[in-house]
Amino acid sequence: MYKREEITRTKKQFWTTFGQYMKPVPSAEGGRVNWQNYKTGVKHIFFRMRAERNFVSIGIEINHPDTELQELVFEQLREFKKMLHAILGEDWEWKLHDQDEFGKITSMVEKKLKGPSVMNKDDWPQIISFLKPRIIALDEFWGNIKPAFEEL
Repeated sequence: MYKREEITRTKKQFWTTFGQYMKPVPSAEGGRVNWQNYKTGVKHIFFRMRAERNFVSIGIEINHPDTELQELVFEQLREFKKMLHAILGEDWEWKLHDQDEFGKITSMVEKKLKGPSVMNKDDWPQIISFLKPRIIALDEFWGNIKPAFEEL
């Protein structure tokens, strides 16, 4: 079993490594971007990447505190589902009003890969290979649809 400090240290090392690996990659618009802490520029909409002990995931999270508005944003995002899946080249899971590990109600569109562990440095290439093309695709997707969400 891993100690909390070791988990925190290893995750920090991973995200630093990921950030260094992604640093030379420009955004779809050609600018610099902090890939591991991607800013959508729209309140309550986030791109989340997670690397845990038994899975890795990436997704779009909507965490508006008003669940009715959260659902409205989720449904608006669903209007772009075909475009998202075409850019990604795969289908993702759509979850309306799911509960996160802290008990907060969020809605997610995500892709998860079970198995690799952030605690195993031998798995890092697999984790990076999973995250890299998907965060780049999300950036391209977001560049196309962001104006539809800026007024919310």
